[in-house]
Amino acid sequence: MNYSFEYIDIILLAMIAGFIFLRLRGILGKRTGFEGKVSTDFNENYSKSVVEKNFENENFNDSAKEEFIKGAKIAYETIITNFAAGNLKNIKILLDKKIYSQFSEAVNEREKKGHITETTFIGINSAKIQKHEKKDNIMKVTVEFVSEIISSLTDKDKKVLSGDPKKIKTVHDNWVFSKDIRSKNPNWVLIDTQA
Repeated sequence: MNYSFEYIDIILLAMIAGFIFLRLRGILGKRTGFEGKVSTDFNENYSKSVVEKNFENENFNDSAKEEFIKGAKIAYETIITNFAAGNLKNIKILLDKKIYSQFSEAVNEREKKGHITETTFIGINSAKIQKHEKKDNIMKVTVEFVSEIISSLTDKDKKVLSGDPKKIKTVHDNWVFSKDIRSKNPNWVLIDTQA
């Protein structure tokens, strides 16, 4: 009987993970072939009409901001947790080439030294658009995130090198997302991170 409860837990967790995965892809516009079947708040049509029009008029209205922030929050958590785990292939579509290269170097350096990062993402306290601009068909949005994270870096002997595995830390980040409105790819990508 206990085994059946364990299976139910596994199935529920898998469903939640699947929902988050599909939601992330839908909001950020990943083309998967399911565009018409999955509810998307930030799909290709939305990106190319509403957002593009709002940027051109320099009127990133409340509705557009709200939809953008939903996707940005999911991207933020996904990028942080996968980077900490060293799973860059899971977030490659969300990163600019320069950022991906920087993340890759950091992960490789960490692995070379035998360092281990343990990160628990508690949640996002706030996410606010600080700036948005359009220049030469490139749209950029700067978002200020305030989040709570437990993070530590240990060596191969489990000696803590930085952070605290038992303490929740408030983190302030300014991330810049970008999108080329000429591209058929509706994805927004992370192009800069500032603590």
